[in-house]
Amino acid sequence: MTFVTCDLCDEHADKVSVVTGLNWFSYGGRQAFGGEIVTVKCFEDNSRVKEHLATDGKGRVLVVDGGGSLRNALIGDMIAENAVSNGWEGVIIHGACRDVLELAKLDLGVVTLGCVPIKSVRRGEGQLNIDITFGGVTFRPGDFVYADANGVITSTEALL
Repeated sequence: MTFVTCDLCDEHADKVSVVTGLNWFSYGGRQAFGGEIVTVKCFEDNSRVKEHLATDGKGRVLVVDGGGSLRNALIGDMIAENAVSNGWEGVIIHGACRDVLELAKLDLGVVTLGCVPIKSVRRGEGQLNIDITFGGVTFRPGDFVYADANGVITSTEALL
């Protein structure tokens, strides 16, 4: 998948919403990625992230509202490897990741607010496929998201 979010914004100005006010870092081996949105809302507990990335993700991107916490990583190398095996395009986390040198080797987009070496707590908490909002944008399951070095954008329809 080759695109530049700047170009998508220019070509589809009336169709895109742009995530603002957040400083994203790209840790995955895939620098540009996009697809249908699947959502998880959790806080410092990656149980639902792990479960969902173990399912078929072809053409999809998992968007996680981790409450912006940088205290516990919501994805690391083992969960990301599982995501690659299941065909996920990428993961966008309003929170943290870990194992960044290993994430960089994987054919997966991973965009987060930062990294931390501490793993997630597991309490089996979290919500799947609900509307989540951060950075001034509401991410709705079934809509589309695109991410690259310029930022993160959404659209109610596929742009590619």
